[in-house]
Amino acid sequence: MFSILATESASSAGWISMVVWLVILFAFMYFFMVRPQKKEQQKKNSMLAELAVGDTILTTSGFYGTVIDIADDTVIVEFGSNKNCRIPMQKAAISAVEKPEEAAE
Repeated sequence: MFSILATESASSAGWISMVVWLVILFAFMYFFMVRPQKKEQQKKNSMLAELAVGDTILTTSGFYGTVIDIADDTVIVEFGSNKNCRIPMQKAAISAVEKPEEAAE
């Protein structure tokens, strides 16, 4: 009788320790993987929300340009000194924005 109770308590202790390790694993994944990714996404969304005509941008493909017009999810960008090179692109393709005031400093 005593050996059956000892086996059951050892088995339940094993389950409890496994659950504790799983909770620790999920907490680790949240604080080191999910949370930084959410912060980065919020930062990019605020950058795109503050986008204005005249800003200099860097695209994800590495091109620098100046914003000419902004629609819902589309931005018309002028590349280089040639005024005829205006290309519509998605806002999601913008990786960095530099305001004209920042460029002057």
